[in-house]
Amino acid sequence: MTLRAVPVGIGHYLPARIVPNSEFEKTIDTTDEWIRSRSGIERRHFAAEGETTSDMAIAAARAALADAGLEPGDIDALIVATSTPDLTFPSAATMVQAGLGLKSGFAFDVQAVCAGFVYALSTANAFITSGQVKRVMVIGAETFSRIMDWQDRGTCVLFGDGAGALILEAQDGKGTPEDRGILAADLHSDGDFRDLLYVDGGVSSTQSTGVLRMQGREVFRHAVEKLAETAHAALDKAGLGAEDVDWIVPHQANLRIITRTAQKMGVGMDRVVVTVQDHGNTSAASIPLALSVGVARGQIKRGDLLVTEAIGGGLAWGAVILRW
Repeated sequence: MTLRAVPVGIGHYLPARIVPNSEFEKTIDTTDEWIRSRSGIERRHFAAEGETTSDMAIAAARAALADAGLEPGDIDALIVATSTPDLTFPSAATMVQAGLGLKSGFAFDVQAVCAGFVYALSTANAFITSGQVKRVMVIGAETFSRIMDWQDRGTCVLFGDGAGALILEAQDGKGTPEDRGILAADLHSDGDFRDLLYVDGGVSSTQSTGVLRMQGREVFRHAVEKLAETAHAALDKAGLGAEDVDWIVPHQANLRIITRTAQKMGVGMDRVVVTVQDHGNTSAASIPLALSVGVARGQIKRGDLLVTEAIGGGLAWGAVILRW
């Protein structure tokens, strides 16, 4: 038998405030049509004043626990993927741990920007398949609205806030591609491209938070190439091909990137879960949000083969193959 990290609960949270594209027309030189045509985004959610990343993560965690029929004490480890924690330290994960009343186990953050949830999934899989823990909750949560330059029309219209949570449980499999759970992962990074997408502040450099900076065209070029490559590599590791994929659940950064990546993979858009129009780019939260929405829509069903893939600042990128 082979230990697998199997999904048993999913949930998400979105802030109450919905910001349509038209709201940006009041403050910067842009239009709803311009934003839609370049990104596919129609609206996004922004956190309320005083609402933090850990607040949203706790709400998503509670939804996932309810979906799984579990209590906080059933969770052995908690991993939060985020680039926008409440504080420099302690980790957002420990704040979620406290908010859930979880007194046992351990909690920590993973920071790989938009690829954070994929990195966190791979980490959780390692904990489970090594036999160290039985259940891990993996959360992606971001408040990117707090690091925007509101005069930069090329970036401020793209991002949103939210959180998604997935609970993985150790279950026995047969060691075949037909097993439920995580089947393979493929991770990469290349710091030579760090200037393509970054925040221009930090504790040891400027003692300030800074705001997001991005070379959009270059990020687009790297994204399409690298996402298709890592997805195929992860499928190869799992002994599967694009024809076996039921759903691609991609990082929701830009509809054109999502469409081009699916084309390069040879997968039709009818097999891609798309939420970018409603959420914008929520960085590490985008994949778990899309997973949760895909399940709620009835798209993702038990036994479906999923490809999750993402790229973010670093550059960091990767893919996870998961049978639901």
